[in-house]
Amino acid sequence: IITLSDLECDYINARSCCSKLNKWVVPEVIGHAVVTVLMLISLHWFIFLLNLPVATWNIYRYIMVPSGNMGVFDPTEIHNRGQLKSHMKEAMIKLGFHLLCFFMYLYRLVSKVVPK
Repeated sequence: IITLSDLECDYINARSCCSKLNKWVVPEVIGHAVVTVLMLISLHWFIFLLNLPVATWNIYRYIMVPSGNMGVFDPTEIHNRGQLKSHMKEAMIKLGFHLLCFFMYLYRLVSKVVPK
């Protein structure tokens, strides 16, 4: 969010912004897929079903990168067609999702550890 905000305010150029963001796309896809599979294996159905659409969206977004682009974030297209706003919106939604998941995981951890 901060990097996209810096690009929006012209504190950094599009190429450096996209290279910073693109280096985290693959670890995000792998990490989210691993968490989703672990929730399936451990039979946490609600959390699995909550994570599945986000993991699917991350994989879809990574697979559908047009050939010739630098990655999911492309410096030549980020200012065109409102992509910067849509990337910012997506980042805010993911932040909210991860915050929700953090508190759900924390609640499950405390409810399992603390005796009743």
